[in-house]
Amino acid sequence: MNPLHRLAACLFAVALAIVLPGCQSAYFGALEKIGIAKRDLLLDRVDAARGAQGEAEQAYVDALTRFREVVSVDAGELEAVYLRLKASHDEAAARAKAFGERIAAVESVADALFAEWQSELAQYSDAGLRAKSKAQLERTRSRYRTLDQAMRRAEASFQPALKVLDDQVLYLKHNLNAAAIGAIRDELPRLQADAASLQRDVQRATAEADRFLKEFRVETP
Repeated sequence: MNPLHRLAACLFAVALAIVLPGCQSAYFGALEKIGIAKRDLLLDRVDAARGAQGEAEQAYVDALTRFREVVSVDAGELEAVYLRLKASHDEAAARAKAFGERIAAVESVADALFAEWQSELAQYSDAGLRAKSKAQLERTRSRYRTLDQAMRRAEASFQPALKVLDDQVLYLKHNLNAAAIGAIRDELPRLQADAASLQRDVQRATAEADRFLKEFRVETP
C-alpha cells in the first residue's frame, strides 16, 4: 500500500470510528471505494504485525538487559537502576500490547476477505475456474491459519515472561538494598530461559509472516 493510500486509510478509519463504531463491513467498504482492497489491507497489516512483534521482542530484551545491571551495581545505585528497569519494563509491556492489537487487526481483515472470497465463488459460471479459485482460497486460508497460530503463540509467550519480570521489578522497588541484589541474581536463569523461549516463538512467527507475505503476493496478484 503506497503512502497516499495509508494516509487515506487513516483518515477513513478516524471518520468511521466516530460515525460507525464497530462496523467493520462499512469500514472495509469505504476503503474499497477509494481503491484499497482487503487483499492489500491484509498484506499491510501482516507486515505491520511482523514489525510490531520484532519491536516487542527488542523491548523485552532491553528490559532484561536492564535487569542484569541490577546484579552488578552497588546498593547505593539501586534506585537509579530500578527507575531505568521500570521504564524498560513498561515499554516492553506496551509493545507487547501493541503487538496483540496488530494481530487482532490482521484477524479482522482476514475474516472479511475470506468470507467475501467464499461467497463470491457462487458467482462463477465456469465450474473449472470456480474449483481453481476455491482451491486457491483453501491454500491461502490454511497458510493464514498457520501464521495466525504462530503470532498468537508469540503473543502468549510475552505474558509469562513479562509477569516474572514485573514481579522482580516490584520486588526491587520494595527492597532497594544489597539483599535484593542476591535475590534477583537467583532469578536470572529463569528470566533468561523465558527470553530464549520468547525469542524462538517470535522468530517462528516472523518466518511465518515472511512466508505468508511472499506466497500471498504470488497467489493473489
